[in-house]
Amino acid sequence: MKHIDIRKLFETAEQFVGKQVTVCGWVRTARDSKNVAFIELNDGTCLANIQIIIDKESEIDLKDATMSGTSLCVSGTLVASERNGYEITCESLTVLGTCAPDYPLQKKRHSPEFLRTIPHLRVRTRYFEALFAVRDQLAHSIHEYFHKNGYRYVQPPIITGSDCEGAGEMFRVTTHGWKSDFETEEEYYENDFFGKKAGLTVSAQLEGEMAAMGLGKIYTFGPTFRAEHSNTVRHAAEFWHVEPEVCFTDINELIEIIEDFIKYIIKDVLDNCPDEMKFFDTWVEKGLIEKLNGVISSDFVKLDYTEAIKILETCGKEFKYSAKWGDDLQTEHEKYLTDEHFKKPVFVVNYPKDIKSFYMKQNPDGKTVAATDLLVPGIGEIIGGSEREADLDKLLAAMNAKGMDLSSYGNYIDTRRYGSVEHSGFGLGFERALMYLTGVSNIRDTLLFPRTVGSL
Repeated sequence: MKHIDIRKLFETAEQFVGKQVTVCGWVRTARDSKNVAFIELNDGTCLANIQIIIDKESEIDLKDATMSGTSLCVSGTLVASERNGYEITCESLTVLGTCAPDYPLQKKRHSPEFLRTIPHLRVRTRYFEALFAVRDQLAHSIHEYFHKNGYRYVQPPIITGSDCEGAGEMFRVTTHGWKSDFETEEEYYENDFFGKKAGLTVSAQLEGEMAAMGLGKIYTFGPTFRAEHSNTVRHAAEFWHVEPEVCFTDINELIEIIEDFIKYIIKDVLDNCPDEMKFFDTWVEKGLIEKLNGVISSDFVKLDYTEAIKILETCGKEFKYSAKWGDDLQTEHEKYLTDEHFKKPVFVVNYPKDIKSFYMKQNPDGKTVAATDLLVPGIGEIIGGSEREADLDKLLAAMNAKGMDLSSYGNYIDTRRYGSVEHSGFGLGFERALMYLTGVSNIRDTLLFPRTVGSL
């Protein structure tokens, strides 16, 4: 049916004042008086509702039209309103879909916990309208940044034969039924679809490195899967991952890229989602916009891991987990560095090699690798990256030291055999970035239909 989006109607209202317009949407609320009925209609294109005014002396049939959740098509004249900006004087109304009385979104506000029980309906609330508007803009910002800076967007496979870095248990991909007559695991997989063990990818990094070796600068942006039995507010079994790889780039240049990237996407979301960000600043995290503007205007700190440990050991603050050289930083350590000590974003660099992945470039000291984590106020780590080990012998030594099956990584190893180059890359968890930008505290609220342990 021919209609105008409510967002466009508000953005170009001057063109339509005094003219007939047609809008479609769902009833948010309705109220009745003796002579006039009012309906707040929303179509999901913006946070604002358009108010529909219905003269009860007209012949407009309001049967079933005022129930929250009902979908309507309304035609009428757009008029200026001192209270609402603009509203529509209804001339005709069609009920597109009635709504049953047990519709669970009758109240104006519901807790996120309750809304997680109805993911198929929660997108009709302002909270989730705002959240998915920001998610959309953030995805656009990421693509725009890389395209403006000469990166190729590549789409790696979702089904893979290797667990990139041992980051988590893989979901197995198989065509076998639950019952099998095979005597050994090898025989089982030999008779499976791919003729070998296969799973859902935990990271596209290895494929991304291979693509960069021919395309120079690439990024991937797609779903990844980790079958970890972790039921925290920061973990999901299915999430989206942004992973660029850049050839002829060392760790110092990578840090410059990350800082430029994170500032760009934050600013772009603030510029293009002002109403949504104001909503989150008001209702979710007070001071959110000020915090994000502080990130944009900050010069990020570059801090050696060894120095970070010294700061944590001598700061006098009681931590749940002690900080000592050789251990990974805990979230409480990261937040202390960003929120209390430096009061700005921090790059921690040169981590001990034993706590980092095999593909990270080994530093001359023999103890550390050229890895970095970007820590931001309020959340801790948001991006992890490194310069990749380009030396074949050192790469093989690191893989053997970790007991890896080299036969599963033949193609990856070849990139060091045939014209290896200095290159670097990083990973950004898309949903965690969205949590940071909106102040939302549970990753389950950033996904349309979250997949977590025990929940499909």
